[in-house]
Amino acid sequence: MKPPKPATVLKAYRNPEFINSAEARPLRMMAEYLEPEARLKQHGIDDTIVFFGSARLREGHRYYEAARAVARHMTQWSKGLDPEGRRRFVVCTGGGPGIMEAANRGASEARGLNVGFTIALPHEEAPNAYITRELLFRFHYFFMRKFWLAYLAKALLVFPGGFGTLDELFEVLTLKQTGRMNKPMPIVLFGNDYWDEVVNFDALVRHGTIDAADLQLVYRTDSVEDACAWLIRRLLDDALAQPGAML
Repeated sequence: MKPPKPATVLKAYRNPEFINSAEARPLRMMAEYLEPEARLKQHGIDDTIVFFGSARLREGHRYYEAARAVARHMTQWSKGLDPEGRRRFVVCTGGGPGIMEAANRGASEARGLNVGFTIALPHEEAPNAYITRELLFRFHYFFMRKFWLAYLAKALLVFPGGFGTLDELFEVLTLKQTGRMNKPMPIVLFGNDYWDEVVNFDALVRHGTIDAADLQLVYRTDSVEDACAWLIRRLLDDALAQPGAML
């Protein structure tokens, strides 16, 4: 009588039931750190300019067109920085429609690489068509997506947006205010009318919940030219202030 064949046992990392279980959640979290890290390194992405803003503002809206123009200008500028072709200050967004699409589109029109960190949502829209294909990422965990948006960022442009935009903005402001983010991070709030109405920063000072000096964490403007000029000046100053820095 022949002995029974041994049962086929999957290796743990090939077992979908285990990989998708609650017990393997730390592995899934780690994967959302290691896989983007490897792919970004492969494409030489060391630093980014991040755009936040509403997914609901479409082509033709003044803020959409402003984000598109800023991203195009900053990409054209950054491409001329390094004669050896290193990629610097690459445009990066959350990968969705609206302001995110506008920024990826502007960078694409300037023939530059750009990054999209998308998130899986119940009522999601597809990633926008302008993200560099090799630099399109899809996250399950919001906190890992937010980590990558902030980790490589050397500057932040925040256009009018809703809950998600406010959440992303205030997380970065909190990290800067508390000293948990030590790197320079120039932050532009684009759209004075919107920000003056939606967030009364001066009232926070009057009520004593923030210091007056905290208002210097952001720069407000309505001008594409002013936003680009201020960012370029700050990025150059911040880079040259770093020991051994090269542009």
